[in-house]
Amino acid sequence: GSEVVPAAEGPGAAAAAAAAAADTDGQQVVPPAGPVRIGVEGPQGARVEVTEGELPGGESGAERGLGPHQTAAETGVALASPASSTGITYNQELLDMYTVNLHRIDKDVQRCDRNYCYFTPSNLEKLRNVMCSYIWQHLEIGYVQGMCDLLAPLLVVLDNEWMAFSCFTQLMKRMNQNFPHGGAMDTHFANMRSLIQILDSELFELMHQNGDYTHFYFSYRWFLLDFKRELVYGDVFSVWETIWAAGYASSPHFVLFIALSMVELYRDIILENNMDFTDIIKFFNEMAEHHDTKQVLKLARDLVYKVQKLIENK
Repeated sequence: GSEVVPAAEGPGAAAAAAAAAADTDGQQVVPPAGPVRIGVEGPQGARVEVTEGELPGGESGAERGLGPHQTAAETGVALASPASSTGITYNQELLDMYTVNLHRIDKDVQRCDRNYCYFTPSNLEKLRNVMCSYIWQHLEIGYVQGMCDLLAPLLVVLDNEWMAFSCFTQLMKRMNQNFPHGGAMDTHFANMRSLIQILDSELFELMHQNGDYTHFYFSYRWFLLDFKRELVYGDVFSVWETIWAAGYASSPHFVLFIALSMVELYRDIILENNMDFTDIIKFFNEMAEHHDTKQVLKLARDLVYKVQKLIENK
């Protein structure tokens, strides 16, 4: 129900769009579109507002040593809210925290899906804009490695920063709990252990005996990124859409059955090779982007029906 404010174009605009979408005292702050405005000390201590590229006296930001996202401590220049025309400013601790997250985002954006044709420099900038805007609204969580992986496919499909921001915000309501600050990952592992114990006791016993990897830690990346790195890019879209649709059509926990399907699909290979934990990690790393996605989804659906039958017959 909250208003989505897109990231504007231009250097530093991601921070402006992010701040624009932030709530302040319960009110939505929406600045006019345009460059980020910076508050600096003018003559006799008066506060002057300028754009990033200009400073009083005709100096450029570079001449004053002011980078697009530097902190006041680094530059000696006090930063104002991008919405400073409304008289609202943010404390330095908040801005410093945001700066730390910007560095993390910049690192990840540059290496996110760099071999995929869509991600030209201009589209990587879109990715950065959306992520910066999202993190500004969720500084209590901050940026965690992997978030760009979840945003990237949405941007590829939508090719629109506003829509990608909105969809990513919705997606993260479910996915946030899979990151270290949430507790969903342990629940996924426990559910996987229970399901395989019930549905495939032979495989469970082998996993238990060969170093006991029934903790399912090898599936961590699967749950963290909704299998995004396990599939070829084109298949990510169909798997994600199936997960979303399954929440209404069959099971809100369909991700568990896809993960179980990924294991069950190779059960004979695992059993025949008497795999231990190291073997299975190596095996699935080598299988990344080589899975038959249609087969995985079909088996996942069959496993849902199997569990439903067991519940009905109990």
